[in-house]
Amino acid sequence: MGIAIRIVEIAISAIPPDIEDARIERVNLKVGRLTAVVPESLRFCFNIASSDTPLASASLEIEETPIVIECGECGAETTIERPPFACSECGGGKVTVVSGRELDILSIEVADPEVEAVEGRE
Repeated sequence: MGIAIRIVEIAISAIPPDIEDARIERVNLKVGRLTAVVPESLRFCFNIASSDTPLASASLEIEETPIVIECGECGAETTIERPPFACSECGGGKVTVVSGRELDILSIEVADPEVEAVEGRE
């Protein structure tokens, strides 16, 4: 829930101040598999945290990134599903996590009030 609340706070702070009654349509995230964030749970919490805000009807799009390690012994990069963190090429255990720890907001899509006004008249 804490992550969802923070996403809502960041998205609200990203609304340009010159747009009155702004509404956010979508928040796009990149979430690494090592973050232990369960996408369905985050979406559920986001829906609760965003109610009564400009994000009330926004969708939360989540792009999951795999765990990628780089071997310190042979230099190979390997995508893994879960521990153990070992190189698939040489079996070495001296590895560095290259990706899988991300929890980034990629973009926040704000509805264009002028387009909504035109669409509302049709």
